[in-house]
Amino acid sequence: MRGDNLVVYIDPYEVGGYIDYEDQADVLLITHEHFDHCSPQDIQKVRKSTATTLIPSNCSLQFRGDARRIEAGDVLRDELAIKGLNIEVVAAYNIGKSFHPPGEGVGYVVDLEGLRIYHSGDTDLIDEMSVIEADVVLLPIGGNYTMDEKQAAEAVSCIGPAYVIPMHYGSVEGTDADVNLFKTLVEKRSKAKVIILENNTDS
Repeated sequence: MRGDNLVVYIDPYEVGGYIDYEDQADVLLITHEHFDHCSPQDIQKVRKSTATTLIPSNCSLQFRGDARRIEAGDVLRDELAIKGLNIEVVAAYNIGKSFHPPGEGVGYVVDLEGLRIYHSGDTDLIDEMSVIEADVVLLPIGGNYTMDEKQAAEAVSCIGPAYVIPMHYGSVEGTDADVNLFKTLVEKRSKAKVIILENNTDS
């Protein structure tokens, strides 16, 4: 994500090529420690030495510079102001499965020059989504480690964004066909526009 003065990365993974300094992160947000969300080689590639990094406290990766640990287990809705950027740290977890237990990961709502962007992290459809206010949402649809396309479409109806970007499907979980079902379900239930990224990765 890019504003007029800031570049924000969330869970960079499989970042290809060389990243110019002006395209590197001023603010880096990590949702949880799994390899496809907290990738040391990708973080090193995109993170400026002056970047502010938010990372759940239980993640083992160590950072130099301005790295702030989030107590994920205590988070219901924590609001932060970083470099003039308003960030809400919100809950993210599985229900009835052990991949992402409560207290180990988070999601983020970033207010980027008035555009509110919600990255859910790896999560199921959870009650806490009912208070999310966002113009753009990024939701997992894979259905094994996270919510599936039907639950994600329900989350879209609950949140009511203008745009939604499906993620966490493809090679790690789900199939490419999942995104088509998701798009159909969203269009039936809401006015949100589904944006499908050509180079989707699993995070």
